[in-house]
Amino acid sequence: MHELGIVFYIIRDVKKVAEENLAKKVSAVVMDIGEVSTVIPDYLTDCWKWATDREDLLRGAELRCNIIPAVTWCDDCKCEYSTVQHGRTCPNCGSGNTWLLRGDQVEIKEIEAL
Repeated sequence: MHELGIVFYIIRDVKKVAEENLAKKVSAVVMDIGEVSTVIPDYLTDCWKWATDREDLLRGAELRCNIIPAVTWCDDCKCEYSTVQHGRTCPNCGSGNTWLLRGDQVEIKEIEAL
């Protein structure tokens, strides 16, 4: 379960931003999690609850995850399509000359603090 390691990095970054902004308490963190990022949001949330209970600044803070759909681009027919549904082969022209546009990110989108 690599989600715990990811949570430790999120906590580190959130604490840094909170300190820079003189925040006393973080109430929520919003994450953008790509559909093909290999991060399982439920595992991330479970790890978050465990880890933030040990941090005064973050104790009780909610973790919200936005799932970003994976989208692939075809260089041959210049179209976008659902990566999960079709994989690397373009459903419009059958080409394998494709690449992932979005959907593999794990990013902090927003930090709510007091």
